[in-house]
Amino acid sequence: MEAATPLRRPSVSTDERSLRLNDLLVEDETVVRVVRERIEAGEDPERVVLDAIEIGGRVLDREHAAANAEFVKTEFERASRNVEEQFTERARQVAERLDEKVDEVFGEENGHLAKELEKLFSDGSSASVQNRVRELVGETLAKSREDLVRQFSSSDGSNPLADFKAGTVRELRQAHVTQQAMVERMAELEKQLQGLRIEREAERQVAAERERGTAKGRTFEEQVAEAVDLIATVQGDCSEAVGDLPGATGKTGDVVVDLAAADGPARGRLVFEAKDSKLPRPEAIRQLDRALEQRDADFAVLVVPDDDEVPARMQTLREYNGDKLIVTLDTEDDAHLALELGYRLARARVLMDRAGGDGIDAGAVRGSVERARQAVEDVRKVKSQLTGATTNISNARELVEALADRVKAHLDEVEQLVSADAPAKDAPTEPPQTTLLS
Repeated sequence: MEAATPLRRPSVSTDERSLRLNDLLVEDETVVRVVRERIEAGEDPERVVLDAIEIGGRVLDREHAAANAEFVKTEFERASRNVEEQFTERARQVAERLDEKVDEVFGEENGHLAKELEKLFSDGSSASVQNRVRELVGETLAKSREDLVRQFSSSDGSNPLADFKAGTVRELRQAHVTQQAMVERMAELEKQLQGLRIEREAERQVAAERERGTAKGRTFEEQVAEAVDLIATVQGDCSEAVGDLPGATGKTGDVVVDLAAADGPARGRLVFEAKDSKLPRPEAIRQLDRALEQRDADFAVLVVPDDDEVPARMQTLREYNGDKLIVTLDTEDDAHLALELGYRLARARVLMDRAGGDGIDAGAVRGSVERARQAVEDVRKVKSQLTGATTNISNARELVEALADRVKAHLDEVEQLVSADAPAKDAPTEPPQTTLLS
């Protein structure tokens, strides 16, 4: 069945600055596939078709310049072969004609020269007629060669290659100009590409630097340092943010607190390590051990933003190895109860170790600590209930405040049990086995 004749024939028109296409059908599989994929990707169909036409035009322009140069080379080689064949044919004709003339003049039987020599010279004469003949033949051949050379080297109509030679020269000159323009354009594009590479590398380095410390992690570290400083000031301790300062052998540990240093010599040192990402349990223990060593501290506390960031198989406000603790810091809660409880538990542990346990009821301390920890858990539960509650909000807040007061009261009880007036002693080489939490 024959295809239906289109109602409108496709047309292409151009002016000095634009190209117009009407009802033009493109059935090339590659073009159809590329345009369809770009359109399915959400790109503008008109922009996709314009890009295809512009890129194809540039490719055709470059291919046309290369094809012209190859055509000139091919035509020149073909013309050279034709000239060589014509020259060979002409020389052959001249040689045949010359042979005929030589035979006519010098033929042994019918040659005019032989007859004349036979007539004019005897067998015993020593004439130089042969030499004269050779000179004439040489002059004739030289003149023929000069005529041929003059014919093919002249620029007038006598030279059959004059138009081809002139056209070849023009095409070669134009190809040279086009090549120079392309080289300059490529050099410019290379400069732009190098600039883009440098810019991309600079952006990558800035992103890497931001990832290393100036973005989210640095902000949480500063919040931890500020909260610890507020708690330390009330206790008469001195805190210092040392995250960017090297310790004895490294920089692990973001905040150090010298206990009771506001009123005299420090009675111990705490180190706080802030982490806003979840660590495996072995890595958390290793980092806290490094913080103890590099900051010359007695107790290390790992601070994380919430329970989801607590290391696996570890719990908050639980003492590990007698000198480590995990706490959370809710940056939206101004009370910082969990951090304050962890701070004061670590402080009590260090003061107890330095005092050697003299005059301190370890059981009472453990009981108070456990009650304080339970109160913090109650606060957390109530806060979770407040998140979805729509009624009785004011009563719930009063309950939270009462529980917070209970926590502080228990902490004060711990402070009374671990009195600052207890005699200070050098820390034992091995920590006692008393644990704050059961």
